Amino acid sequence: MKDYMVRATAAEGQIRAFAIQGREMVEEARRRHDTSPVVTAALGRLLEAGAMMGMMMKGEKDLLTLQIDCSGPVKGLTVTADSHGKVKGFAKVPQVMLPPSKMGKLDVGGALDLGVLSVIKDLGLKEPYVGQTELKTGEIGDDLTYYFANSEQTPSSVGLGVLMERDNTVKQAGGFIIQLMPFAEEELIDKLEKKLQSMESVTAYLDRGLGPEELLEELLGEFGLEILERMDTEFSCNCSKERVEKAIISIGRKELNEMVQEGKPIEVKCHFCNEAYEFTIEDLKKIIQKTK
Repeated sequence: MKDYMVRATAAEGQIRAFAIQGREMVEEARRRHDTSPVVTAALGRLLEAGAMMGMMMKGEKDLLTLQIDCSGPVKGLTVTADSHGKVKGFAKVPQVMLPPSKMGKLDVGGALDLGVLSVIKDLGLKEPYVGQTELKTGEIGDDLTYYFANSEQTPSSVGLGVLMERDNTVKQAGGFIIQLMPFAEEELIDKLEKKLQSMESVTAYLDRGLGPEELLEELLGEFGLEILERMDTEFSCNCSKERVEKAIISIGRKELNEMVQEGKPIEVKCHFCNEAYEFTIEDLKKIIQKTK
């Protein structure tokens, strides 16, 4: 089934919510970057979050980047999303092997360890908005919950999950973001907190095959859930040979001439999707002509 997200409201507008089914997206990232299971889980969670946070943006050309720099063996993750459901991302170290966590799960927190989460929103203004928070657990969902509360002053609950098959392909991937509006009543806040505290893990819901609507119904059904929008989402990169050529031009004439002298074609890979672009000696000569 094609990946998609939903945007919803509950409690007469006092709660807003987003949920995603992202198995194909995360599997595509795993396939392109050949990530180990724990890195697939970490990158998958950030891709899910990026897609949902992209859905929150209003402008046609708005872009969101989620960046994690960390001391754990994965070193860092970067995800970029637009407001149309397209998302891409990569891990600095795609192959990390760790024993399971104390809970017997993939140890995403151990793979990331200490670090900083940056949220960069390019909304077409002179300067992008940048919010930062330290990683509290490395579990990503908890860290984004902390980010929303502290940087955007929006009480939120973020649940993200990736389930792997025995052959290390992606079995299920999805999650939710639930947020309280500033005018939410205290009684509602208490009820919602109790409900969220009693919920199972996101992967438990995914394992039962719950889609975005069913996931939100499970969490918010008693508060009068209303689905407002459905949007397809996918792993999608806008790289091209022309865009890569522009990056090569920035290297400078001296270095380009040295490459030509070596007499070997060069291969350049896109960070985000791992697509390889080959440039022959003739291609490089033409690029040098363009730098004059």
